[in-house]
Amino acid sequence: MTNAPIAKAAKPTGPSISVVIACWQMQRELPRTILSLSRACQEGVDDLDYEIIVVDNGSDPCPMLPPTDPPVRFKVVNVKHPSPVGAMNEALAMAEGQVIGAWIDGARMASANLLAAVRDAAAHHPAPVIAIPNRQLGSARQASAARDGYDQAVEDALLDQAGWPAPGTDLFAVSWPEETSVTGAMLESNALFLTRATWDALGGYDPAFSEPGGGMCNPDMLSRAVAHPDTQLIRMDGVATFHQIHGGTSTSDEDLAVSRVKEATRAYTALRGHPPRKVRDRGWVFDAATGVMDKG
Repeated sequence: MTNAPIAKAAKPTGPSISVVIACWQMQRELPRTILSLSRACQEGVDDLDYEIIVVDNGSDPCPMLPPTDPPVRFKVVNVKHPSPVGAMNEALAMAEGQVIGAWIDGARMASANLLAAVRDAAAHHPAPVIAIPNRQLGSARQASAARDGYDQAVEDALLDQAGWPAPGTDLFAVSWPEETSVTGAMLESNALFLTRATWDALGGYDPAFSEPGGGMCNPDMLSRAVAHPDTQLIRMDGVATFHQIHGGTSTSDEDLAVSRVKEATRAYTALRGHPPRKVRDRGWVFDAATGVMDKG
């Protein structure tokens, strides 16, 4: 890898958690993501000090963000690039939290208990790798559902019917799981929480993943974090992120998704010397409903 360490250290008086988000052309989706992470929607965070950082990868026009608590720290990427890696690393460098969550897809809404669960799970280990499960809004994989008419208008109606953004809206009931079980093989997490020290040691995301959408940069990040010495994988039961359809590289068109995955797999294999591998380590499992950590 050629990426430089993420230089900023967590401030002793800084927030407990930073959520850093990369986005591009998400004028519809990003405001929902931000709102889902705000105190208006997150439960059990009255005493949690956290920050939300968004780095936009050159959208035109820039997204309009809702006023939230906490207020969003927003900037436009220094150098626009088809890959989100640069934007993610800029956002990581801005973060001041003790635990930092990388949200590489700004179209992913958070379950209402996500931040409280991350806080509680992180307390169980000095170097946690907290991997939030991925879900997609709708009843099937969006790349397939799009062929049957699933689009942004259908999704808007789905969220309205579910009651979003009213407190307690059950997004699990209107979404499809990308993983078969909480302890099943996981290729990536679109909300990956590590300590500042672990992010620094890993050097953030690898800029060698320069293709549009970042290719396999996110699976690579999870694999490196789990393999890093003295870290502990923590899987999360009862929390998730929920993907909104938006014309992304792997969730909006089935044929395009297959083609992009093949291209990304070839690029990853050329870079790492082997195809991308799912994480099969069971790790620990944190039950967000009970607060119990199962260490296996």
